[in-house]
Amino acid sequence: MPFTVSDAELARSLRGGFVSDHAEVNGVRLHHVAGGHGDPLLLLGGWPQTWWQFHKIMPALAERFRVVAVDLRGMGGSDKPAGGYDKRTMADDVHALIQHLGYDAAHVAGHDIGGMVAYALAANHPGGVRRIALLDIAPPDDRFHRFPLLPVPGRQQVAGDIHAAPAPFLWWFAFNQVPGLPERLLAGRSRHLIDWMCDYLAADPGAIGDHDRAVYAHAYDTEDAIRAGNSWYRALAQDIADGETYAPVTAPLLALGGEGTRGLLRSVLEPKAADLRVIEVPGSGHYLPEEQPEQVVRHLTEFFS
Repeated sequence: MPFTVSDAELARSLRGGFVSDHAEVNGVRLHHVAGGHGDPLLLLGGWPQTWWQFHKIMPALAERFRVVAVDLRGMGGSDKPAGGYDKRTMADDVHALIQHLGYDAAHVAGHDIGGMVAYALAANHPGGVRRIALLDIAPPDDRFHRFPLLPVPGRQQVAGDIHAAPAPFLWWFAFNQVPGLPERLLAGRSRHLIDWMCDYLAADPGAIGDHDRAVYAHAYDTEDAIRAGNSWYRALAQDIADGETYAPVTAPLLALGGEGTRGLLRSVLEPKAADLRVIEVPGSGHYLPEEQPEQVVRHLTEFFS
């Protein structure tokens, strides 16, 4: 049965008076869902998800903040232009959205690709970011060129089994950069990819239910949507080059990681942040806001308050 629930309906289903809206900023039309009262807090999501990945934490955060969950350029209900998927340009989009909403500066929390954008925002628009939280991600740098994409028998001690290693093999970082092919393979079949990613990267795959997976699959089920989302990965070489020019961000930075990632996040982020704290979230894999929403709400509320 075709998925028919709109972003407006999803927004209305949340406690906190959330409303779905669009804004024309930086030459692109961005979809966002806003609710609550207090200091502005922008939530930036990642691949292959949409703003809905924050639905479990938005109502509680809205008790203290004006929460704005954003579909980035190329995501969900936002425009999917031909270019502009380097994280500096996407950060310009978000900075323009903050101003469009009537704020000089905002707190920003980003997961996955959204975390890369959040960091670029703090690096390029320091006056526009009060505090920044990165959820299970660090900004792109040269280590991205050295990611192991598949297990090597005898080296990782996993006998070639991609599911047996303690850390994930990020094969999709390469797959998503292949021009043209992913769109043709996945159009109309994105639910298979959504299910595989959730089952592979979540400590508890059941935390991301059938309805949530249907939301994401619907958002990525066309060739245009797949091409746009993959463009975030095709811009990584430019992101790495841009990152080499950034000074350490001055805004206080919180890094939340799933189990086993605290040491890596600290080692990567220490040279990139003047004021850093790193916290591991027990019982969580990659999808922190959905797997451990209460812990994420507590850490974000304490940090942004």
